[in-house]
Amino acid sequence: MRVRDVQSLLAGAFLMPTSDAPEGDDAPAQADPSDQPRPTPNTSRDEARQRGGEPLRGSGTAADRMRVRDVQSLLAGAFLMPTSDIPEGEEAPVQPDPADQPRPAPTPASSEPPVPFDRQRQDPPPLTENDPIPSPTPPPPDPSPLVPRSMAAPSRDGELRRTFPAFGPRPADEAGFAESWWGNAWVSALEEGALDAKRLARGRSYAQEGHVDAITVTPGLVLAYVRGSRPRPYRVQVRLRTLDDADWARFLDAVAERPGHIAALLDKEMPQSLAECGVPLLPGPGDLDPRCSCPDRGHPCKHAAALCYQAARLLDADPFVLLLLRGRGERQLLDALSRLSAARAARAAQEQRPAPLAGVRATEALDPERRLPPLPAPLPLPPHPEQPPAYPAAPGGPDPFALDQLATDAAARAHALLGTGRDPVAELTLWQDAVRLAAARPGSGLTAGTRALYSSLASATDRTPADLARAVAAWRQGGLEGLAVLEEPWDPPAGRFDRARPLLLAADLPAFRPWHNRLTHPRGHVQLRLGRDGLWYPYESEPGHDDWWPRGTPDLDPVGALTGLDPAGALADLAFPPPQA
Repeated sequence: MRVRDVQSLLAGAFLMPTSDAPEGDDAPAQADPSDQPRPTPNTSRDEARQRGGEPLRGSGTAADRMRVRDVQSLLAGAFLMPTSDIPEGEEAPVQPDPADQPRPAPTPASSEPPVPFDRQRQDPPPLTENDPIPSPTPPPPDPSPLVPRSMAAPSRDGELRRTFPAFGPRPADEAGFAESWWGNAWVSALEEGALDAKRLARGRSYAQEGHVDAITVTPGLVLAYVRGSRPRPYRVQVRLRTLDDADWARFLDAVAERPGHIAALLDKEMPQSLAECGVPLLPGPGDLDPRCSCPDRGHPCKHAAALCYQAARLLDADPFVLLLLRGRGERQLLDALSRLSAARAARAAQEQRPAPLAGVRATEALDPERRLPPLPAPLPLPPHPEQPPAYPAAPGGPDPFALDQLATDAAARAHALLGTGRDPVAELTLWQDAVRLAAARPGSGLTAGTRALYSSLASATDRTPADLARAVAAWRQGGLEGLAVLEEPWDPPAGRFDRARPLLLAADLPAFRPWHNRLTHPRGHVQLRLGRDGLWYPYESEPGHDDWWPRGTPDLDPVGALTGLDPAGALADLAFPPPQA
């Protein structure tokens, strides 16, 4: 019944007003198809249409039939859906307007009655009251998953966009992802800022197995698709803050100051001194901001970690990738350096004056009555030591970073010797000097370079790397005096040491056990050591292991030295209330 009602409504919805009504008169109202009697099954289809007020399709003039064909052509093209075969970036072809097509010539009138349109199309018979309503057949599911397009689009690359092909799988026993010091600094920033070591290990495996697709680098952004356990890869981004104009001006001045810096950059090398010119070129822990389309909310997830490891290989091959990440492309930087170097050379040529000829005439030098002039005054002390030159890495040669550190240390000692007349390092023993050099190495954590340095220094002083690491912690805590507190117990005179135990008891702490210049907690996990400089140095150890490591900051007050420890850790175990704000 519902099908017949719909057919009747559609039959009367498209009726056009006739031109037989006189102008100014209203057209006769069409009868409501729902008010007409319904045809019986034996009634013909044409009679049912006449009762519903619909004219027969075979009737009408040739112009009416032409108009019907035009409407049918327009309706046939109005609901065409765009296909998905058009390549991205191209426009879809314009469908020809049926109204612009040449109309077929009208056929001559025939004596035979026209065949109804529904019979020409061989439509199925109309549904009866007892026929079930057919349900639409669902389209077959697409067995292939929807895989996003690759980020690789070299045709879109420019000065501020570079696309690199995907790296292939690497052997599992191969060394680290980075070989240069700036690549290792990138990996250190990733690993020291990560919150989960297991995700890092999984991301490292993904990178080694070649799961990272082509990588696109733009200012402040690294993009790539990373294949995971699902068929659809994940879209991964790693963001890094770009430098402002003031930082770039300082960086360009530092590069143009020495011609060797420009030569090193052109040779795809990054001098160590450029990272110490006051511009944050390399990221630190927490500077990398990874984002991934996977549901994992780790920081970073394994997909982002895999992209970061592969990005370290890009930085190894070309340090200009790091500079592009910070905001400027290679050509833009080289052009700026060329202009800056030319301006400096022109300014130096204008300021240069012809110098007088050096030397003394022979007659004056051999004159017996000639008196020698007094010695010139010493040159003024420079405000700070200069940076050493950049040492390129050579196969089988010394470590350029170690050479740079030694040269920097020698320049600092020479500067102190010129200013004060004494060398502050001359009185140190071999062990103390080794500890000083190891403590002066920038950064934190035992990276590959730090382990190599500790191993060589410990071997030269007949110590273990663990002894050297403990001594470095003491040196950073209190310098030479902190190292003496670590290694030399002594008997302090009565006074400050004797007054420390009552002060600790007054702070609701248990009675510490005294031994020489040391006071140890009864549980054996916290210790205070009195130095010859009158400061209390805090130490920590695992309970019952007697493995003491310097912690915190030395203080004149023993209670204050304990408050320098972690309030949520050590003081909670001591039942000591943290200081009130």
